[in-house]
Amino acid sequence: MTASVPISLEVNGERVDAHVLPRLNLADFLREHLQLTGTHVGCEHGVCGACTVRVNGDIIRSCLMLAVQAHDASVQTIEGLSDSGEIADLQAAFRDRNALQCGYCTPGMLMAAQDLLMQQAEPGREQIREHLSGNYCRCTGYQAIVDAVETTARRRAGRQT
Repeated sequence: MTASVPISLEVNGERVDAHVLPRLNLADFLREHLQLTGTHVGCEHGVCGACTVRVNGDIIRSCLMLAVQAHDASVQTIEGLSDSGEIADLQAAFRDRNALQCGYCTPGMLMAAQDLLMQQAEPGREQIREHLSGNYCRCTGYQAIVDAVETTARRRAGRQT
């Protein structure tokens, strides 16, 4: 029997101390241990982007990272970005542009889109597509998602659309 390992990390601004199995991935830790179910698990191979979270400021696929690797790290989930209001305008644009349908990919899309907008104030449509290319959506066809990100970028830059 494998013994659990103690970890300590910050999740959405709150300190978390836990004991986890060494092979538990970060996505399952967030969902099962912390009930932060906005982090979705899709492919479990790091391909679909549904499990995207921010670790120490960088977006990662939480299905590919072990919870023990997040020891002493700062993790932000979609709940943290949403609760803080950091992405309120982006969420509104997704709603207004009908950039979500089933919603399964939406948390990962929002995490990736916010990452892009933090790196570049007004990315072009091709840059948006490229940055979001690691996030799969089976419902929307991506056009509305790109529209929503572009709209948010323009509004943040002071240009209304």
